[in-house]
Amino acid sequence: MEPIRIFIADDDRDDREIFLEGLEKLPMNKLVSQFDNGVELMKGLYANNPLPDAIYLDLYMPLQNGFECLTDIREVPEFSEIKIIIYSTTYNNSIVDLLKENGANQYIQKPISFSHLKTLLNKSVKSIMDTKSDPSIQDQFVVML
Repeated sequence: MEPIRIFIADDDRDDREIFLEGLEKLPMNKLVSQFDNGVELMKGLYANNPLPDAIYLDLYMPLQNGFECLTDIREVPEFSEIKIIIYSTTYNNSIVDLLKENGANQYIQKPISFSHLKTLLNKSVKSIMDTKSDPSIQDQFVVML
């Protein structure tokens, strides 16, 4: 089976490392690239490499935040099939509604425990793989807390 391609953009190195460790625990073939800010993420998207299936995007980063990246990505037709999962330590209904309106596919509140992170990542990646393998599955915005 073809690996799922995942990009992670987060300015907090420790958060990226924990996130990567959580992804490593998932029993699936995956290729993960990481970026420490939105500007580098956008450069990665425009590089002549295969596009990711999903981007896990921290909401609050310097240089170019998650809102700005989401808007920029959704303006490019070639990027329309990429699933965008926004994550943050905070949860605010109006912000999450705005992210949904602007084209995010999922919102994950960063959990406190590593075990909960693995559970959320498993659900998130599984839904991405399901819609990738069966395009007839309706893609619905999902909030994971």
